[in-house]
Amino acid sequence: MSNTQAVGVIQVLVNLENGEPVFNYQTTDGQPCDGDVTVTEAGTITYQLVDNTGKGLKFVGVGFITPFDGVIDAITVSSDGQLVQMLDLDRSAGTTKFQFVLTNSSNTLMVLSPDPQVKNEPE
Repeated sequence: MSNTQAVGVIQVLVNLENGEPVFNYQTTDGQPCDGDVTVTEAGTITYQLVDNTGKGLKFVGVGFITPFDGVIDAITVSSDGQLVQMLDLDRSAGTTKFQFVLTNSSNTLMVLSPDPQVKNEPE
């Protein structure tokens, strides 16, 4: 189930199962979703971290498989590492996939999320 919106907030829930991080996504009203967003007009997409691991997870960045495709124009990470905002001017049609990069308070290793995607459909 994709979210079709120009501006939105998606919660990134991280839980531990057998000691490994498991990522799930939901809307702010608690409805499960796949983390994907379809954009039809310029706006900012916000991902909010919900860390249920007890490991002190924080966003530090976003890695893109195709960083030069023009789908996402810029990202920012909040100073507390709880929010990632993606600026999408919706000028380039196409789909981009990415992974969230997170740190933790248990060690110096990074955690990568599964890859949600943003699809641009300029009008």
